[in-house]
This record gives sequence, C-alpha cells and structure tokens, in this order.
Amino acid sequence: MNSNRKLQLIKVLHTIIWLFFNVVIFYMLYAVVVNKIDNRLWICYGLIIAEGVTLAIFNLYCPLTVWARKYSNSGKANFDIYLPEWLARHNKAIYTSIVGIITAILLYRLI
Repeated sequence: MNSNRKLQLIKVLHTIIWLFFNVVIFYMLYAVVVNKIDNRLWICYGLIIAEGVTLAIFNLYCPLTVWARKYSNSGKANFDIYLPEWLARHNKAIYTSIVGIITAILLYRLI
C-alpha cells in the first residue's frame, strides 16, 4: 500500500472518530438541556475525558495526526481529516467551548 492510500485510510478513520465524538458531545448537550442526567451522560463525560487524556499524552495532537504526519508534509490543518480547513484549525477550541457550556448547564442542573 502506498503512502497516499495510507493517508486516505487515516483520514477516513479520523473523520469517523470525529463524527462519533460529535454524536457524543451533542447527546451531552441534549441531555443537559432537557435535564436527562443519566448514565449515558456520565459515559459520554468519560469518553471526553479519555479523549482529553489522549490528547495530553500526544502534546495536544490526535494520535492519528501524528501517524498521518508520516505520510504528508502538508501544512494544512485538514491534511489528516476530511473537514474544511477552518474547522480543522479551530476544532479543539470550538468543541472545548461547547463541552464547557455543557458542563456549566450540568452544574446548574445539579445545584
């Protein structure tokens, strides 16, 4: 398998995982907005925390980004995922802000 094919497979996998975490985050938002504080919400928090620990271990890079770097020297933020470049560039800030809002709403619901 050549480098381009390997990079394409990493991009597909990375995009699928990104979509999965979108479902997780937007379920969390739904759960706190409708006050459905249940085990699924806590499982989602566990997944988000695991993702955060993984990013921390890899110096705030997704391990798939590190792996994809072997097959590309592109300077684009979306070289390793099928997202618009602006979204790939600001992905962490956007989703960290959303999780922060979710957590604030959760704290309000719990108090």
